[in-house]
Amino acid sequence: MSKPLTIAIDGHSSTGKSTLAKELAKALGYIYVDSGAMYRAVALYALRNGWVSASAGCQESEINDSLDNVHISFELDGQGINATHLNGERVEEEIRTMEVSNVVSHVAKLVPVRRHLVALQQAMGRNGGVVMDGRDIGTVVFPDAELKIFMTASDQVRAERRQQELAAKGQHWTVAEVLDNLQSRDKADMERADSPLIAAQDARTLDNSDITKAEQFELVLDWVKSLQS
Repeated sequence: MSKPLTIAIDGHSSTGKSTLAKELAKALGYIYVDSGAMYRAVALYALRNGWVSASAGCQESEINDSLDNVHISFELDGQGINATHLNGERVEEEIRTMEVSNVVSHVAKLVPVRRHLVALQQAMGRNGGVVMDGRDIGTVVFPDAELKIFMTASDQVRAERRQQELAAKGQHWTVAEVLDNLQSRDKADMERADSPLIAAQDARTLDNSDITKAEQFELVLDWVKSLQS
């Protein structure tokens, strides 16, 4: 039997990283970890405590000092959803709102937050057999991952996809508003000093602007099989 791989999926917002990672993990029988959900959970915690806002940024010391009180876990629910829990409370839906999206980059750029969550992520994937998606998985969390994927798509395609996802959840935003949010998050992620969003040198680029989810999945599954043979 081949050694379980570590699969790192990075890329821009709303490129379908989590969807692909979940499908791969299920097909391979691997652990799936949504690192972005972990940053969103910290952002939600800060938002609830009044320590962050889209316009004013964040109160760094309050957030950094609270990290030992922020406990994040993932639990499969009855529908097979890998739901995020914050201090024992299911917050999977709440962390996906635009309110959280508008502040998560403020929190994610804090070095103590990144160090704290990276340590948790590395512990989760210590033994391989893991698929993890985020912004710095192939460059910082698992630089030795056997398969690194960097996902991208055109800005317009990403904004339209995200707007449709939000609308399906009863959150009504225009494509222009979502596009502005995506572009501002990308800018913040790429320009932050600590572990910015960049493709690892040995990552395989996957532009899914013009391919279906099924085509994308088959392509990546072929990449996995080539490494297992």
